[in-house]
Amino acid sequence: MTEIAPAPLAPRIQPAAVLELLKPITWFPPIWAFGCGVVSSGAALAPRWPIVVAGLVLAGPMVCATSQAVNDWFDRHVDALNEPHRPIPSGRIPGRWGLYVALIWTVLSLGVATLLGTWGFAAAALGLALAWAYSAPPIRLKQNGWWGNSAVGLCYEGLPWITAAAIMSAEAPSWQVLAIALLYSAGAHGIMTLNDFKSIGGDRVSGVNSLPVLLGAERAARLACITMALAQIAVLALLVAWSRPLHAAIIAVLIAAQLVLMRRLMTDPRALAPWYNGTGVLLYVLGMLVTAFALAGMSA
Repeated sequence: MTEIAPAPLAPRIQPAAVLELLKPITWFPPIWAFGCGVVSSGAALAPRWPIVVAGLVLAGPMVCATSQAVNDWFDRHVDALNEPHRPIPSGRIPGRWGLYVALIWTVLSLGVATLLGTWGFAAAALGLALAWAYSAPPIRLKQNGWWGNSAVGLCYEGLPWITAAAIMSAEAPSWQVLAIALLYSAGAHGIMTLNDFKSIGGDRVSGVNSLPVLLGAERAARLACITMALAQIAVLALLVAWSRPLHAAIIAVLIAAQLVLMRRLMTDPRALAPWYNGTGVLLYVLGMLVTAFALAGMSA
């Protein structure tokens, strides 16, 4: 009598792998920027704390997490070369589940955004549109480091900041808030350039024209440093013009410290880019909070 072998079970998606796909460590920048927007509004937190919590959830675990899932799905072939241990290329998220997670999180993000009124929903919709445009064909902004880094900088820094300031004040942010948020978004273009150093080999093979691929490691690192420094110098100039001397002095010290770190970065950009992301970038985001308090004082 012939025995019939049982049909193999379909691979199951692992919850831990989904969490890894959504990359909690990447949620910090938009959450921090949203917090800076809350502070910069100068509005009282107590009567608005539920909407602030909803905004923080939307900025990090929802919209940013969606962007990570979208990116990993459309980059699965590149990741198979650069980082084969990631959930999708490793098979821990099987089949088309990477795409399904991205779609589900997009819908959930829009649902949460409805709690934040018109400003919150519009910002979330724009952020999600940019997330898909960054990774998905035919647009795939990440194919060009100039456009891709600009989109990520806006989504990670400017958009959350502007959104938070708007929902806290229930009106369009002041031009001062808009100027600061956009300057820090522009500086984040340099941060994203340094982040691309980890995947130079796979990007080159896969035809992804990141700035380190287009310009080479040294020129890309120099451009990143100049971009970050000039954005902060512009912020410093505005704070001086707005008669915020104490805040301006702190920003000046933070810029000076970054310039010292940048000198070391330039000795070996490819090896030291991760080190700078953990040191110089920390000083950059601390400056964001200092500037947010300066704006809050102006609103008081």
